[in-house]
Amino acid sequence: MSIRDPFDPAALADVTLSHKEIRRYSRHLIMPEVGMTGQKRLKAASVLLIGAGGLGSPLAMYLAAAGIGRIGLVDYDTVDYSNLQRQIIHGTKDIGRPKLDSAKERILDINPYVQVDTYEVALTSANALDIFAPYDIVIDGTDNFPTRYLTNDACVLLGKPNVYGSIFRFEGQASVFYAKEGPCYRCLFPEPPPPGLVPSCAEGGVLGVLPGTIGAIQATEAIKLILGVGEPLIGRLLLYDATTMTFDEVRLRKNPNCPICGEQPTITALIDYEQFCGMPAHDHSEFSADEAIAIPAITPRELKARLDAGDAPMILDVREPHEWEISNLAGLGAVLIPKGQILEHLGELDTAREIVVHCKTGARSGDVILELQRYGYRKLLNLAGGINQWARDVDPSLPIY
Repeated sequence: MSIRDPFDPAALADVTLSHKEIRRYSRHLIMPEVGMTGQKRLKAASVLLIGAGGLGSPLAMYLAAAGIGRIGLVDYDTVDYSNLQRQIIHGTKDIGRPKLDSAKERILDINPYVQVDTYEVALTSANALDIFAPYDIVIDGTDNFPTRYLTNDACVLLGKPNVYGSIFRFEGQASVFYAKEGPCYRCLFPEPPPPGLVPSCAEGGVLGVLPGTIGAIQATEAIKLILGVGEPLIGRLLLYDATTMTFDEVRLRKNPNCPICGEQPTITALIDYEQFCGMPAHDHSEFSADEAIAIPAITPRELKARLDAGDAPMILDVREPHEWEISNLAGLGAVLIPKGQILEHLGELDTAREIVVHCKTGARSGDVILELQRYGYRKLLNLAGGINQWARDVDPSLPIY
C-alpha cells in the first residue's frame, strides 16, 4: 500500500534532484527499494506533524533528513527547561522561544531543501480539516485524548493515513490508522478513559529516550507509506517496553459498528472533543468550568501571607514519595499522602480543619479535592500552580521540576 502509485510518472514529472541532493541522498539512491524514483516520491510528499515535542522532535529531524519535501508543524507552546530531557529538536538556547521557531530552524539546518509550514495554533474542530487537507500523511505526536480523537476523525473524513504514537514512562505504542485499508483509532478505543485515570507525561513522567524510539518508528512508517514498500502497521498495534527491551504486537480489526469508519457511520463531521472526552486539551485548565467552580483555590502568595499572620491550615501534599524527595514543604508542616492512598487515610484528615492541598502543578490536588468533597470535606483549598508555583513566587530555593 502507498499513498500514490509509485510507478505513475505523471506524479513525479516535475520533481528533480540537484547534484547536491543526489550526493545528500546517495545512501538512499543505491538502495533498489528507494532509488531515484523513491527519492523523488519523498521529495514530492507532504507530511503534517501534530506537536513539536517529544515525538515531534525525532519525527521532524528524521523526515527532514530523509528528504520529505514538505513538512507541516502544528504547535503553539514555548520551549521550557523540562522539555530538554527528551525534546531533542530544541536546545538550551531556545528556552522561552516558540517551539515552532526552534524546530523550523533545526529542520532547515538539517536539510535546506525542505519546505517547512508552521501553524502556531491550537488544533480544533474548527481548523483541523483545513490544516490537514494539503498533506499526504498526518502523524499524531500529541499527548492528550481530545486531540487524538480529533486527529483520527479528521483523517478518516479526509481519507488520510494517521501514523499514531504514544509514550508514557517506559512504554510506547505505535500504529497506522488508515480507514481505507484497516481500523481507525476509534476501532481500538471506542471511548476515552475516565478523566483523571491516565496521568499525563507532565504528571507521570517519561524516559527521555523513549520518544526517540517511538518517533523513529513513526517516521519509518511514514516513509514506508510514501515509498510503497514493506508492510505498514495498518491493523497492528506495536507495544514497546523499554524496561525489558521487548516489542509485542496486537492484531487489530476494523469495527463494522465504528461511529466514524464503520458501515453506517454516525459521525459525519468533527465534534466537540473536549466534551466527548470529558477533559480539556492540554492548553486549557485541567478542569471543566463546573469543576473549577467547585474547587476553591489559594495562590502561593496568599498562603504565605496567612502563614506569616499565624494562620496554620493543614498542608496536604498528594504527590508521590519520589517527588517529595525533589522538593517539599516539610518545613511548613506539610503531610505527604499520595493521591492514590487518600481514601485509606481519611481518618487522618480533620473535616473541621482547613486543608490546603497541593501537588506539582495543581491538577492532582484538584482531583483530590473533588474526591474529598464527596466524603463531606468542605474546608479545602487547592494551591494554585502547585509546589512549582510556590517555588516561583515564594521560595526560589526550591527546585522547579
